[in-house]
This record gives sequence, C-alpha cells and structure tokens, in this order.
Amino acid sequence: MKFINGTNRNQLPLFASSIDDAIAQDNQVRLIDLFVDSLTLSDYGFAFDFVENGRPSYHPSDLLKLFIYGYLNRMRSSRTLEKECSRNIELMWLLKGLVPDHNTIANFRKDNPKAIARVFRATVQMAAHFELIGGELVAGDSTKLRAQNSKKNNFNPGKIERHIAYIDEKLKQYNEALAKEDGDVDQKKSLVHKIKKHQLQKQKYLEYQNTIDTTGVTQISTSDPDSRQIMTRNNISEVAYNVQTVVDAKHNIPIDFKVTNENDSKAMGGMLRRTKTILGHTNFTAIYDKGYHTGSEFEYANRLAIDVLVAIPTVASHAPDTAFDVEYFNYDKPTDSYTCPANQQLTSNGNWYTKKNGKSLTKMKHYKTSACIACDLFSKCTKNAKGRLIERSEHADLIYQNKIRIENNYETYRRRQAIVEHPYGTIKRQWDFYYIMTKKTLKHASADVGLIFTAYNLKRIFNLIDPNMLKRYLNVLALFFWSLKDVFKAFYTLFIFETIASSFFKKGFYCKVKPIYLRSN
Repeated sequence: MKFINGTNRNQLPLFASSIDDAIAQDNQVRLIDLFVDSLTLSDYGFAFDFVENGRPSYHPSDLLKLFIYGYLNRMRSSRTLEKECSRNIELMWLLKGLVPDHNTIANFRKDNPKAIARVFRATVQMAAHFELIGGELVAGDSTKLRAQNSKKNNFNPGKIERHIAYIDEKLKQYNEALAKEDGDVDQKKSLVHKIKKHQLQKQKYLEYQNTIDTTGVTQISTSDPDSRQIMTRNNISEVAYNVQTVVDAKHNIPIDFKVTNENDSKAMGGMLRRTKTILGHTNFTAIYDKGYHTGSEFEYANRLAIDVLVAIPTVASHAPDTAFDVEYFNYDKPTDSYTCPANQQLTSNGNWYTKKNGKSLTKMKHYKTSACIACDLFSKCTKNAKGRLIERSEHADLIYQNKIRIENNYETYRRRQAIVEHPYGTIKRQWDFYYIMTKKTLKHASADVGLIFTAYNLKRIFNLIDPNMLKRYLNVLALFFWSLKDVFKAFYTLFIFETIASSFFKKGFYCKVKPIYLRSN
C-alpha cells in the first residue's frame, strides 16, 4: 500500500533557500514586522540609552515584535517565548535568529507599561485611518482578570479578626495543656514550639491590621499588593484586577482601557473624559450597564456634554405594597414636592442632608407629610411609624433624564452587550487570557493588558483590511519615518558644521568649505 513519504533528513537540498522563502507573503507575521517598523519607538518611551560596556542590549523593536506575535498566538509566558524563538520558524524570521533569554523578555514587558499603552493607541490610530472607528456610539464595561494572588493571601479586617480569634483560642488551649504537663519533655517542647509559631502568626496579622488602620487601604494582598478581592459574578469573588474598557460600535474595536482595583461605580466619568480626548469630540453616545448608575457620574457626563444610556438598577427596597414604591410618587419641580398615590403632597423644608454612600457623600432632601398618620393606606405605604419619608438626591434630575433617554432609545441600549462583550469573549474564552500574567503592582498588570488589547486590535484590523492595502500603508509609514530621521540628521549635521565654521571665522581663520549633507547608516 502506498503512502506519502517525507524527504530524507540527511539529504541536502539541491537548491538552498533562504528563511524568507519559507514564510508566505500573506503570513501575518510580515504584517507584525511592518507594523512595529512603522512606529517611532524612541518617541513612545522605550529605552534606547544603554551603556556601551558589556554585552549589547536587544533592540526594543525586536522584543515588541516577539510579544505581539506571542499574544496573537496565545503565548504570554517569557519562558515559552524564549523556547519558541529556537524552534518556531516564523519567530526565527521575525527576530532574524535572535533568541533573548526569558529574563530579558519578562523585564521588557514589566519595565514598559506606558510605552506599551502608546503602542495600543497606535493601533487605534491605524483603525481610525481605515475608517474602522465610527465615533458615534461606544459601549463601556469592565472585566475582571484574576491576579497572581490566591484568596488565602488576601486579607481584610474581618478575615484578620477571625484569624486572630482562632489563634487566641489555640494559644489558650496550648497554654492550658502546658500548665497541666508535668513529665513528658518532648510533649512540652512540642507545645512550646506550637505556642511560638502561633504567636508569630498573630504578630503578622496584627501588623496587617495596623497597616489597614494607618494607611486607609481596605485589603492587603501579600503576593500582588495592588490586587483586590472583587465580586465577579453570582456572589463569587476573586482576587483580581478590574479592567475598564471603551469599545467603538462600528467594528467592536476597543479604543481605550484602564486597569484598576476598584469597582465600577465611580469609573464612568473618567473613561468618558478619556474617550472625549481620543475621539476629539463629544458627539457620541455612551452605553453602560447598571453597575455605573451613580449620580455623581451622571453629573460628570453632563459637564462633558456627553449623552449616556445607563441601565436602571432594580429598586433595593420596596413599600409593603409595591404599588406605593417611590417610582409611583410624582415629582413636581416648580413646587418642589411629591404627590403620593393617595393624592397627598409631600414637601421639603429646603435643607440638604449629607448621606454617606460607600466612600462618597451625597446631598439629599427629605420629603414628608403630616397626612400620613391618618391615611387609610398607611400600612400599604410604609413601615415607618412617623410616616412616609422620601429622599431626593441632588442628581435626581440627571438620573431622570437618563431614564427618559433609555425609554426613547431602548433598541440602541440593547446593543451594549454585542458591542462591549465581543473583545472579552475573544480574549477570555478564545485566547484563554482570563488572568493577569505579570505580578506585583498595577503598572505591571497594565503592561500585560496593554499587550492583550494591542494584539486584539491588530487581529481585528488584519481581518477587516485587505493585507496588500495594509502592507502598502505600513511601508509608506516606515519609509516616511526613516526618511524623516535622515532629514533631521542632515539638519543637525548642517547646524553643527555652521556652528564650528562660525567659530573659526570669529577667531580670524579662513577656510573654504563645501556643505555636505550626511546620510545616516
């Protein structure tokens, strides 16, 4: 029976071919190479000033190419990337045979979070050049990426208190047992060892408690200090980072991201401000889910003159009869009063009261009526013995305007998930990037997330734009960049020459010279 057979491993080919011939012209690795070459990395913040002594450093462009290729192919580990450099023919072509060690690879990512963020912005600019960004409708949301920190190594005041109480109980038992022990030396040594061990543990927890009391932090993570235990879904919590993103609706391309360790309630305003800067205008609508429904954030959006559609959360508490919930009380702005379902008027004394909501303070007005006590519907309306009390936030008008916008543009709001969840589905389910690769500090986490979104945007662009058109565009950019460098060097050379020449003339020397423009190597 015949089979397809390979060539003899020991046989030399008749015509030797270059490694470039082994890489197809339509291979995406060529686009990665052109993309990085089109960037002025020295302006992005990558380090180029290295000491001349010792072994030369790797060029930032080579390491950036390695990372973009790795993230596009679901490889983030520095050791994996080091191994692939020696056996992956595409990486051999991309890096021209270079094999950086894993420490060099890992340090490059760790040391360049801001520069990597600028590379991400370059992908947004490229998408805008090809009109892949509409700039009329954006959706914002967050996703939680697990940190390199277990729940066991995350502590909050309640957890610390439970640990200390447990240790105190154990110390009490060991001390009582030690007091009763009168003959067994080994048993005494064992009890003394356990007591010392638990005392050291207790001291550690007391130090954690002191840190929380003196610094104002709410949690301590020992492996990744900036990570926090955050609710992810269905009352399940993880020690994670919260990544805020803004995604343009036209082709589901992320135009901004920010890595935080806080929840969503205070995130919308800042992301809208950044989006305004990126798009260069405020003529867009932003869609958010109910986690962003916060009065102060509506005020921020109003100051920016940006229309938002934020889902309305369900009422936290109800009246004994839901027909008497606060939404059925009609507010009249001219008289600054509410009318209840029993047609009674609730008024305010005009004073503002401060109410603490989490870490923030909100101003409230109170509305009530003396008619409550004699009302036949009292038991259906409230459980408060003094009668019904309604609180109205200083942001109530803006919250109501959002409600009207939702009602008038509900079909637009329904697109939120399809827009903003598209990147998350690819990144977390398809690429399996559901955790942060780097460790220690939020800046390192930002570098990892920046590379993730850079790879995602490039993937979208590669899929949406004709490769030949993209190659021509990147080639022109690269040519312009290198030509610009030559021009600047030429002007700099001429400037130096004229400076030297003028100093000669001032000193009375005469020299006949011909200006020469030097071309950089």
